Amino acid sequence: MTQTKKIITAAACVLAFGLFSFKGDKDALDKKIYTLQVDEMKDGKPKGKKPAEDELEFKDGKVFTNIAFEKHAFKWMKYKVTKDSTYDDEGEQKKWIEAESMATNEMDETMIINVKVDGYDISGTYKLTKHDVPKKLYEFVGKEKVKKK
Repeated sequence: MTQTKKIITAAACVLAFGLFSFKGDKDALDKKIYTLQVDEMKDGKPKGKKPAEDELEFKDGKVFTNIAFEKHAFKWMKYKVTKDSTYDDEGEQKKWIEAESMATNEMDETMIINVKVDGYDISGTYKLTKHDVPKKLYEFVGKEKVKKK
């Protein structure tokens, strides 16, 4: 009986250690921050003369953008990577990532974010709809933010 208890206790310790040390698979966008130039679009053209500055942050399977939060009350939104690949650009391996996010706020508006990452460059759109009727469209380009050490 004591032999069985020792085996069960050892197995429980190994299982507990494995669960606490497992961090899960993080995607290629996790913990990345991009600085963006964002244009609100109207009739296929930028609405303003100068693009707005924004940051797009990916963390723990969620994305955050200041524009979506400050103008439309969207907080951290879940996203999913739809494409994660590499390609050869004149002998250099570069990452190509595509991701999308969709969430609905308390005003029943839906924000759809689509991004394409090419190496350190990013481009994409924020689309705001209400009952499937487009309300706003933003287009952006940017670069990965350099992390300070």
